[in-house]
Amino acid sequence: MKNLVVTDVSVLLPDMEIRNHQTVEAADGKITKIRPFQQEDRIEDRKGWIDGRGKLLMPGLADCHMHTGQQLLKGKILDELPMIWTRIMLPFESTLTEQKMELSAKLAALEMIKSGTTAFIDAGSYYMEAAAEVYVKSGLRGVLSASTMDEKGLPESIAQTAQEAIAQTDRLYDYYHGKGNLKAAYSLRSLLSCSKELIMKAAERAKERNTLLQAHMNEYPNEINGYLQREQKRPMEYLESLGVLGGNFISAHSILLSENEKDIAARNDVKICHCPFSNCGKGVPDTPALLQRKVCVGLGTDGAAHGGLSLWNEMKIFRSVMNTAWGVPNQNPAIMPAKEIIRMATEQGYHLMHENGGKIEVGKKADFITISLCQPHLYPSGNLINTLLECVTAADVCDSVVEGKILMKNRKVQTLDETAILSEAKDFMERQEKETC
Repeated sequence: MKNLVVTDVSVLLPDMEIRNHQTVEAADGKITKIRPFQQEDRIEDRKGWIDGRGKLLMPGLADCHMHTGQQLLKGKILDELPMIWTRIMLPFESTLTEQKMELSAKLAALEMIKSGTTAFIDAGSYYMEAAAEVYVKSGLRGVLSASTMDEKGLPESIAQTAQEAIAQTDRLYDYYHGKGNLKAAYSLRSLLSCSKELIMKAAERAKERNTLLQAHMNEYPNEINGYLQREQKRPMEYLESLGVLGGNFISAHSILLSENEKDIAARNDVKICHCPFSNCGKGVPDTPALLQRKVCVGLGTDGAAHGGLSLWNEMKIFRSVMNTAWGVPNQNPAIMPAKEIIRMATEQGYHLMHENGGKIEVGKKADFITISLCQPHLYPSGNLINTLLECVTAADVCDSVVEGKILMKNRKVQTLDETAILSEAKDFMERQEKETC
């Protein structure tokens, strides 16, 4: 599809103002016009036409940290004692197969499209080629990584040397970087599980190929203490000493940053992603201090095992946590205003991914969604920006467009067979239940 028109729609502009009764046009994957609606714009038999009446058109959401490989872990994490990474998640991922990964990707893609996510970053798992094939078909914009660790003592099925771990991402890059709307990035899955050799090789390869490098960072006290014991430096300090930090580096979680590490992130142009629901069980990030330092901060779900893939849920949780931790003590109820959080989930997320999108603006990538506004829980509103954050859910997303292509129209997914995927998931769940009986 080369051309797309959305008619008679309200539009959320980059300055967070809303302009009503507009027509938005896209061609060759970019937004080309935003102009007042005219009756002749509505041509209902046009293939690339979306009726915008009663809807708000806004940037698609960017999930800057998720795990396709944990989609089938849904419901098995909450209320578990630590460390869930070593006791539950790692053993589960060591049993992944190509078939499980394909189903995981189908379910993840379906959930993201239906909840308004148009772009995502997968933090890395196994059989990522199977996931990539699904994501290409889905039309979503994604950054994929392979799980990268060389720690001794990992389960045999996922044990790798530094060279083998890098080769895994090399293959993903060679086959899928630039295919559809996908890019490949290098990763450091868990810093304590990565040798200095692996860290340096991943950073070198990301620089050579001009792509992103991501790592789980400053997420657990044990991780901090481990680095202080092993290197006499905190994680961010250690990576800076190796020279691997830069504008292409994504530091996921980043809950437990020292003042010096916040400064390091700022001066190295490190991008940071918080995952509010997942992070709540471990700590509260000092996001206001990061934003004051002009650090780019995005939001992520941390995967379906941590409460699903709805960034609407994450935004609500994030607002409450920020107010409790930083707003109330400082008597500042607007410590993290709605406009800022929405920017983090859209514009900042796209900037973090090095993509020219996340804004409804001529020349930007045509990645956007529409929200159905004429509903009891949304209408009327005295401040629609606040209502977006407070009240909108995944079920309110009507249409989803990526690169000017319609992925969902009036809640019906166009690029994937939702019925077949849910049937496959039902069969999987029934088999699992039989195996545990």
